[in-house]
Amino acid sequence: MIAFAAVYLIWGSTYLTIHIASETIPALLMSGARFVLAGLVLLAFTHRPGVPRERLTLIHWRSALIIGACLLLFGNGGVAWGEQYLPSGFVALIIATVPLWMALFAPAFGGRWINWTAAVGIALGLAGIILLVRPGGSGSGHWQTLVVLLAPLLWAIGSLYARNAPSPRQPLTAIAMEMIAGGVLLTIAGVADGELGHVHLGAMSFASIAAFVYLVLIGALVGYVAYIWLLHHVSVTAASTYAFVNPVVAVTLGAVVLGEQVTPLTLVAATLIVGAVVLLLIGQSRNSAPAVVLETPIRDVA
Repeated sequence: MIAFAAVYLIWGSTYLTIHIASETIPALLMSGARFVLAGLVLLAFTHRPGVPRERLTLIHWRSALIIGACLLLFGNGGVAWGEQYLPSGFVALIIATVPLWMALFAPAFGGRWINWTAAVGIALGLAGIILLVRPGGSGSGHWQTLVVLLAPLLWAIGSLYARNAPSPRQPLTAIAMEMIAGGVLLTIAGVADGELGHVHLGAMSFASIAAFVYLVLIGALVGYVAYIWLLHHVSVTAASTYAFVNPVVAVTLGAVVLGEQVTPLTLVAATLIVGAVVLLLIGQSRNSAPAVVLETPIRDVA
């Protein structure tokens, strides 16, 4: 119960805390520092004295670089960058479609084709996205919406690649390497985007610093450890339920804390997307092949 609560609430709250952290800390550099720090802490933990050490090869780091690029640079980076221009609840709903894209792309990575239940779920999810980005919708009129729409696509591709990519035997070691690789790429992207000129230590608010610390210690470390624990103690389908709880938490927090507007059509879109993920999970649980929705070492497009 504690692990489920951690995955549901912590990961659902990261959309809010990313928004708060990015108010006075440049988004990409903030995300880069977040994952480099979390990755180093996790790597130190997995290589602590008394624990058998596995040799990390260049092939392992190559996999970490590819996964880190897809999940953290484009996935998380797209979220952090996009939340500068779009409501956090809107971004969370877009990212909630990751399982839909994973199911669509799975055959290209050796997975099975979807069944009719999952197909209906994907159709509902796409309808929800159309409602969100339609003219007059929460994300309409913002070209940044296109960047956010790409985030779940790259996240899905990276997650599917990660299933068979060469990686260390210890899942936490693989996650640490992916965090470090992705964090370095995010830092490079932030520098290339000119964010260094916007780093002013004296202007960083207490709220932004506190949110950053929360993202490193709670969002990245506690959330991931809880998720990995769930994968080893409950079914993948059960662990996958975060996919339709997180956006509900994110939209609620965005409305309550940030005062983000939640229109009736946004609620309809949210219902379609959450319902789509539920149908997809049901469809995959009926499939004899292993579920692909959450066979991924890193979760947080947030």
